[in-house]
Amino acid sequence: MPERPALPASLSVFERGWLSSNNILIRGRDASALIDSGYCTHAGQTLALVESALAGQPLDILVNTHLHSDHCGGNAALQGKYPDLTTFIPPGQAHHVGTWNPQALSYTPTGQRCPQFQFNALLQPGCEVALGDLIWQVHAAPGHDPHSVILFEPAARVLVSADALWENGFGVVFPELEGIDAFDKVAQTIDLIESLSARIVIPGHGPAFSEIEAAIASARKRLAYFEAHPDNHIEYAAKVLLKFKLLEVQEIELSSLIEWARATPHFYSIHNQHFEDIEFSQWVAQLTAELVRSGAASRQGLLIRNA
Repeated sequence: MPERPALPASLSVFERGWLSSNNILIRGRDASALIDSGYCTHAGQTLALVESALAGQPLDILVNTHLHSDHCGGNAALQGKYPDLTTFIPPGQAHHVGTWNPQALSYTPTGQRCPQFQFNALLQPGCEVALGDLIWQVHAAPGHDPHSVILFEPAARVLVSADALWENGFGVVFPELEGIDAFDKVAQTIDLIESLSARIVIPGHGPAFSEIEAAIASARKRLAYFEAHPDNHIEYAAKVLLKFKLLEVQEIELSSLIEWARATPHFYSIHNQHFEDIEFSQWVAQLTAELVRSGAASRQGLLIRNA
């Protein structure tokens, strides 16, 4: 088990389960900030974690690295609790948040939920933002999501990498599911991360880590595999969407899981574009069986359980 790095005293990381992204709380002399807010079904837990850590003080700033449902699903609850909250989002999808378009924001296509929230500030790549008493650089990090950003604090060399770099890989490259070439963007983002020479990386999921060269090498190896076998990435993405649903509901009958997948646009398009030689329900049942074989799920009769 690798030794985990010591974070600056003003930073606290709430490492969440994989349904919710990690939350990073930054306390300052005059203001506090939270980076990412988790999934909506965990909103109560998010509020409890923030309230406990702030010990009655208000939360002043909320930042989203990107607008996938597991990173901003707690926004509405936090905005309800803290009415003076300033919420920063990356600029790429600001119009869709302002008009609230769950289709364009990916929630409808992925079969996920996100309560409507507001924003009142933008995280512009190439600029800096003050969070707590620290000044963070904002860098564009396309690939996993075209509009994602990462945040780097150069004094302590702390990087909030969101889903651009995990200790063992990176997030699904969602543009590829829509037929948009984006593996090159993943490579560019990995190169950017390497150039920052961070000392500590706080990923969107999993613990903070300092073995950054090894993580970058692992990410490049994974990317090379997906570039050589793009259909394997598509199948992996489909299993990730199924696993996310299991994380949300914990258990579901196989027939209901198949019907959920049939009603989920990303699933339907993935099947039609890449796996139409196998009947849809059989395909989903096969993906589910692979989750069970890998230990990511279990099965008792017709009931599929998260594992």
